[in-house]
Amino acid sequence: MSMLSVHQENLAQLAAQGRLRSLVPRHGVDFASNDYLALASSSRLRDAVAKALSEGVSIGSGGSRLLRGNDPEHEALEQEAARFFGAETALFFSSGYVANAALFATLPQRGDLVVHDALVHASAHEGMRLSRAEHVSVPHNDVDAFEDAISRWRHAGGAGRAWIAVESLYSMDGDRAPLAALADLADRHDAFLLIDEAHATGVFGTMGRGLAEAFEGRENVLTLRTCGKALGCEGALLCGPAVLRDFLVNRGRGFIFSTAPSPLMARAVRASLDILADEPERRDRLRSLIDYAERGLAPVGVAPTGSQILPLVLGDDATTMRVAGAVQAAGFDVRGIRPPTVPANTARLRISLTLNVTPAQIDALADALRDALQ
Repeated sequence: MSMLSVHQENLAQLAAQGRLRSLVPRHGVDFASNDYLALASSSRLRDAVAKALSEGVSIGSGGSRLLRGNDPEHEALEQEAARFFGAETALFFSSGYVANAALFATLPQRGDLVVHDALVHASAHEGMRLSRAEHVSVPHNDVDAFEDAISRWRHAGGAGRAWIAVESLYSMDGDRAPLAALADLADRHDAFLLIDEAHATGVFGTMGRGLAEAFEGRENVLTLRTCGKALGCEGALLCGPAVLRDFLVNRGRGFIFSTAPSPLMARAVRASLDILADEPERRDRLRSLIDYAERGLAPVGVAPTGSQILPLVLGDDATTMRVAGAVQAAGFDVRGIRPPTVPANTARLRISLTLNVTPAQIDALADALRDALQ
């Protein structure tokens, strides 16, 4: 028997289920990326990177932050991000996945409880798997379920700290968490509130500060703001109290033992924050596109979400991939999303709106979807 037979069998099972994935080159009109403000290829961001290179900013960091990898660009970004978002401190990670995994694996302690929304990112689940704290899932956006889980844990003898974990804007459904109610819940139960702002940063809030803007700076609130979506770069910023930042620097294995992010990327993220402040018209244009798309795509079954993420839930995996293939063949980059990324029987097309598209292209997408669904 081949040493690779177990892996081959697993891949064959995925293929039989219609869930085998593969990497394909990008093609077609962009209705798939998270480059919401079209900053990834913006001339202003390119100019900022070129200027940094001309000034001698390093491409690589050369080591972990606790060794020689701590570059002045990292510290400048963290100071600027804390000021911009209204947090006491910020800590820069190489990706949102690494940041989430390190956060959940490190901050909740043995005897604590993490209560998380059923739809939080896979990276949060990875961190909880490594954590010494208990964790429990509750139904999506059900504030009473969060409270009931904490109350049951307390009644059963739970004496540690409760941690409430949500996304402010959910990546596959495009809907919002009830943050005000959850913040009140955290205050009543002396709990921490962890808010993943990955898909809201840059798009919502004053100057793009996100949906958690009103709660930033509280002692019991941490926010995670990825830099690879609306900011057009890569990496992630964990914003919150200084003592928790210091704890991660001392105990967060995902931070301690990782090579520091590129100093050049830290400079690029600073430039993106400047663009958010200087060019509010980008958010205005995206808001107009969202309104336009919600009207134009409603006849083909796309429900409005009030956000740049518009799912078309088809349910069946095979149907979803067939429709996605037809739309892609018509020249539109729309991806089919299947379990386990989304719950069983909720396979969907995830339509992502960015400033890389025009109203005319949204109209053409609606026509292509209509033809594919027929």
